[in-house]
Amino acid sequence: MKNISLGRYLPYNTVLHRLDPRVKLFGLISFMVLVFFSFGDVWFNFAFYALVLVLVLIALKIAKVKLKSLVRQLKPLWFMVVFLLIINIISFRSNDMNILFKIFEYPIYAAAVYQTFYILMRLILMISLTMVLTSTTKPLDLTFALEWIMSPLKIIHFPVHEVAMTMSLALRFIPTLLDETGRIMKAQESRGVDFSGGKLSEKVRGIVSLIVPLFNSAFMRSDELANAMEARGYNPQGKRTKYRMLKFAPSDLFGFILFTMILTGGILLLVFKTPIIASFYELIALISGLF
Repeated sequence: MKNISLGRYLPYNTVLHRLDPRVKLFGLISFMVLVFFSFGDVWFNFAFYALVLVLVLIALKIAKVKLKSLVRQLKPLWFMVVFLLIINIISFRSNDMNILFKIFEYPIYAAAVYQTFYILMRLILMISLTMVLTSTTKPLDLTFALEWIMSPLKIIHFPVHEVAMTMSLALRFIPTLLDETGRIMKAQESRGVDFSGGKLSEKVRGIVSLIVPLFNSAFMRSDELANAMEARGYNPQGKRTKYRMLKFAPSDLFGFILFTMILTGGILLLVFKTPIIASFYELIALISGLF
């Protein structure tokens, strides 16, 4: 549990840590938009996702987030990916599709595998991007950034501050609940509960013995947090002042321009995808000819 970085702030002094939270949030939104781009051509999509993944891995390296933590975050995805692959294999049935291979005369279409791979790549990229943001941004700074970005919605009386505070607290509670889960698991294992082995009925009882105290602890922590905020006079409807004001620095401007250029480049690729894809295959053919 200690190696899970999602929602956990890592107190390092890196370029990404010093970057304005509003710029980092804009970068997250920009990359999320790029993740859902589809250019129609399978191999060009793969190349585009690989490029975005390289950029995300560079950001993880700069933020000093260990790759092992990312791998541990992705472990629960494999069951879902296998389930999606089975669903896609059953649902993609057409004579017009290319058959990738056959299993006991049952055709496996290439479109089913490609669609599953698209979903897997998008999930990996979204989790990685979220890890970069939460690992390099304090929860309070993230609240300020969310509130600043959603501030135009105040015109229509949208509860901007309440939504930003709720999202920030939800992110902050992720590592707390993970730590609490690890503590409860150790306590139950010391009482003879086996979470890794045993029969199905024993595993169900083990999960129940974990979930019940975990929910109880979560409700208790939520009640304590609410009482603490009320004791300090917190009023979401009142006019609030800020002890720390966010200010743009030259590095923040550079980061904003960089993220804007990356997003613009992705949009240009999507708009002019036909000649760019043709050039991509010409480049692949040229490289293949050299070898």
